[in-house]
Amino acid sequence: MRQTTRPVPAVGGRDRADTVVRTRLVEIVVPVYNEQHSLERCVRELHAYLSETFPYDYLITVADNASIDGTWEVATALAAELGPVRAVHLDLKGRGRALRQVWGDSAADVVAYMDVDLSTGLEAFLPLVAPLLSGHSDLAIGSRLHRGSAVVRGPKREFISRTYNLLLRATMAAKFSDAQCGFKAGRTEVVKRLLERVEDNAWFFDTELLLLAEASGLRIHEVPVDWVDDPDSRVDIVRTVVDDLKGMARVARRTLAGKGGVDLPDRVRQAQVPPGLGWQSVSFAVIGGLCTLAYLLLYLGLRQPLPALVANALALAVTAVFNTAANRRFTFGVTGRRDALKHQLEGGLAFLVGLVLTSGAVAVLHAASPDAGHGVELAVLVAANAAATVVRFVLLRVWVFHPRRA
Repeated sequence: MRQTTRPVPAVGGRDRADTVVRTRLVEIVVPVYNEQHSLERCVRELHAYLSETFPYDYLITVADNASIDGTWEVATALAAELGPVRAVHLDLKGRGRALRQVWGDSAADVVAYMDVDLSTGLEAFLPLVAPLLSGHSDLAIGSRLHRGSAVVRGPKREFISRTYNLLLRATMAAKFSDAQCGFKAGRTEVVKRLLERVEDNAWFFDTELLLLAEASGLRIHEVPVDWVDDPDSRVDIVRTVVDDLKGMARVARRTLAGKGGVDLPDRVRQAQVPPGLGWQSVSFAVIGGLCTLAYLLLYLGLRQPLPALVANALALAVTAVFNTAANRRFTFGVTGRRDALKHQLEGGLAFLVGLVLTSGAVAVLHAASPDAGHGVELAVLVAANAAATVVRFVLLRVWVFHPRRA
């Protein structure tokens, strides 16, 4: 890796003869690949804006991702001319790789990045980093899907963006609204901890970082942005979509294996109930449907060699463990291993309620109709399970995962 840098000036990048006490330092990374024609305009515009309006120290780092045109020469010339600008060259491509390198080596209080086309209005930059500098949040993202955003882009990219983020929310229980906006920041100490677990080095880097942060209980601040699509964007949409889907599958496997987060202080690992009964009801219903299907398959498999009551108890016990774990993570937003065993034991009470209801229903059926077939038996169990599900949801929401118990 090669780099060109000059000493960072005092406040806001303005050269001063007098001595100024350093405030807080924010490092803004601009990853580039073959951007010799747009790089100078971007850096000069960014530098001019920050030097006049930004109330903190800043450093602009141009991260050249193995460009094969004149990008590196433009970057080094800018670093030689402008005080708070430096250039870093990487021998391998990959936006995630560039951010990993620069953020991992940064001595700033907050690290950020933005796309070289400056599609996002710079007026949102201070609102982006302010809650990080105050310690109120851990990461911050610009969101083009926020109701307060003003976005200009074509229908194709709009559809792809909304579909991708909807897929993240539906399959990964993501709470953030826009994973792909090239306008993000984080507290350096937190980002460095996350980088140890982020595997992707390309376009999925952002999404993986956010999913890992959310799974670790970190606070993600969202800022509405003004955003204008760059018609000269060179992103390979098809390849990016395929890579993103592969990345989502990998993160899902890691989450199911219990390795979805990183160890962090207790203050960011407390149980939190996602706002709104609506979201909880939908999530609980989806998990309940999957568990019911698993229960039916297990029961049918066990019913042949075992009596109905025994098969019911075993199938219910296995699916109850998965149900509690899945609702803990996705419905009620509790992450990490802390209190996981306690939550399973408390969820066991809901299992006992379900066991009593379903076993009682089977006993009543056999007493009333000893010759009832497996189909009738299964229908009675499904009805009893539905009643037990309502009881389970109430117990989990008002007792096991109630935020006041955190």
